[in-house]
Amino acid sequence: MKIPFDNTYVKLPAQMYAAQRPTPVQLPALVAFNHSLAETLGISGDPDADIFAGNAIPEGASPIVQAYSGHQFGHWNPQLGDGRAVLLGEVVGKDRIRRDIQLKGSGQTPFSRRGDGRAWLGPVLREYLVSEAMHAMGVPTTRALAAVTTGEDVYREEVLPGAVLTRVAQSHIRVGTFQYFAARQDIQALQALTDHVIARHYPTATGPADLLDQVIARYAHLIAKWMGLGFIHGVMNTDNVSIAGETIDYGPCAFIDGFHPDQVFSAIDQQGRYAYSNQPGIGAWNMAQFATALIPLMPDQDAAIEQFTEAVNRFPDIYLNAWRDVFVAKLGVDNVDDDDTALIKDLLELMATDGADFTNVFAKLADISVRDQFLDRDAFDAWKTRWEVRKSPNAAQIMAAANPQIIPRNHQIEAVIHAGREGDFAPFHGMLSAITRPYAALTDTTEKYARAPTQNERVTRTFCGT
Repeated sequence: MKIPFDNTYVKLPAQMYAAQRPTPVQLPALVAFNHSLAETLGISGDPDADIFAGNAIPEGASPIVQAYSGHQFGHWNPQLGDGRAVLLGEVVGKDRIRRDIQLKGSGQTPFSRRGDGRAWLGPVLREYLVSEAMHAMGVPTTRALAAVTTGEDVYREEVLPGAVLTRVAQSHIRVGTFQYFAARQDIQALQALTDHVIARHYPTATGPADLLDQVIARYAHLIAKWMGLGFIHGVMNTDNVSIAGETIDYGPCAFIDGFHPDQVFSAIDQQGRYAYSNQPGIGAWNMAQFATALIPLMPDQDAAIEQFTEAVNRFPDIYLNAWRDVFVAKLGVDNVDDDDTALIKDLLELMATDGADFTNVFAKLADISVRDQFLDRDAFDAWKTRWEVRKSPNAAQIMAAANPQIIPRNHQIEAVIHAGREGDFAPFHGMLSAITRPYAALTDTTEKYARAPTQNERVTRTFCGT
């Protein structure tokens, strides 16, 4: 198996990372391999479980772990870093995009903070499914290249089967990476990181201020896409905010079934900081932390504080415009006007009142059966009359492209994980096939993935997996 590595991060100042080989495992076995992604990356040869488990280092790799800090649930942690992941290196794909290849769950590192550096099978299957579904739904995201079992146990609240995920990202640089060097007043590393990010991700940016503007815009559009899918990230700490504008770190993430704007699934989010409705505000807060980290690079810091504050204050308007664009497409409207915001919000309020299924309401909005999702059907009928006036002549095509029939529903992921723990990966592969074709018409085989959970199937809490 050949991977065409072309590594650049290791050429940056040495304090930005530590050399680290993955820790070998006893008996690696391949669960899944993403052949189409491998083709894009220019990887050739048969998939090798030893490489994806960390037992063998492929030619050209330069395995490292990256340093970063972060605000975790609003609380500053000055040193985090890759505690259970090793970056093997970078490749420039056939599409000319540079990407990282990282092993997640590959053993202890200098940043493990007393953790074992391992992952168990459940979070690996969850991230594989959700990240590939997000990609299929057009959301910027990290990707899954491979998943392997390790033949070893992982000890959490119980003994669990170990696994390693091979994750692909445009980079693993985070807001927290900038915070790490800003907090240490390491201007050399901060400048080198900024130059690297501009060259790699934002080549039109002319400096830190322009970089901030572009990251804000990309991040606002990303969160708008999340909101349009009923997706809750669950742990929007600054160390989980990708500078490339991709969704990263699928820990206690979940998709809403019965809609409520204050929905929280994450077991570690006791105060609801990262609830569905809070995600845009937290997005602006995270961008404020990024702006703060860039201040030391500016020659006139007082002027920069004023300029960067104005930039962050533009986040809500950028987000709201992106959010409206996402939702009017879901309603089959192509000539947006100011009244559409009220039309969207009124539907969401009706859905929240009755706990209507988020995905299925939009997927079946033109179907008479959608009324059954609502208790107050007269109120829905009144809303629908307004909507009919706004629909575009080609609404069916617009809506079909904007509203997935299938999402990775929480209860179905849990069923896949349960089967995987028993050594049965057929449910995983069946679900993967369905969720990577989210806009296709339902068939006898895929219809079950579109069903909302029954009362007994509902998942109320999700877990980080660390």
